Amino acid sequence: MPLPDPATRPRKHFSMIRGFHLADAFTLGNAACGVGGVFLAMAYAAKGDLSLFMWAAALAPAAFVFDVFDGRIARWRQTHSALGRELDSLADVISFGVMPASLAFAAGASGGWDAVLLIYFVCCGVSRLARYNVTAEALSEGADKVKYFEGTPIPTSVVLVGVLAYAASHGGVGATLWGGAWVLGPWVLHPITLLFGLSGTLMISKTLRIPKL
Repeated sequence: MPLPDPATRPRKHFSMIRGFHLADAFTLGNAACGVGGVFLAMAYAAKGDLSLFMWAAALAPAAFVFDVFDGRIARWRQTHSALGRELDSLADVISFGVMPASLAFAAGASGGWDAVLLIYFVCCGVSRLARYNVTAEALSEGADKVKYFEGTPIPTSVVLVGVLAYAASHGGVGATLWGGAWVLGPWVLHPITLLFGLSGTLMISKTLRIPKL
């Protein structure tokens, strides 16, 4: 009796529940912190309550903790999966890309050139994560994890959030945003967003290699 053609064989349904691991719960904790930070940044922009801004900033290091532990738990339990890798990248985009940019915008970096730089920063973060996903296997050289990062990892944006939080605690947000404002042509630029532009550029660098601990 001839064997059934694999092309006509029904595809096995992908079960997210069966494919879900403990490390993935920490990854979702990372994403939840990022979304919460975005919501709090919007609330601060609407209400002007500085405590909302500080709570939003506090969620960045919380997201970083979740990000660190999801990888360690995955290695400890040997539960690496394609689903986990994609979840990690998507969560990082929110927590370390969109959320820091939202905080900067809410802090007063809302000029036209600011928006360009913040969008550039987020796009660099997305590109950095996509490149990592397609090159991680080659960079690991058969080991359990990659030996080095090409470009700075996107979680380094926690430093930018720390700068914004420090500025906010000293009254350096809104009309008094640190660095002042420059009018360049038709738009306004707040120099503090140049840090985001620099961070994005370092993330997509091909020549910058950082050992992974």
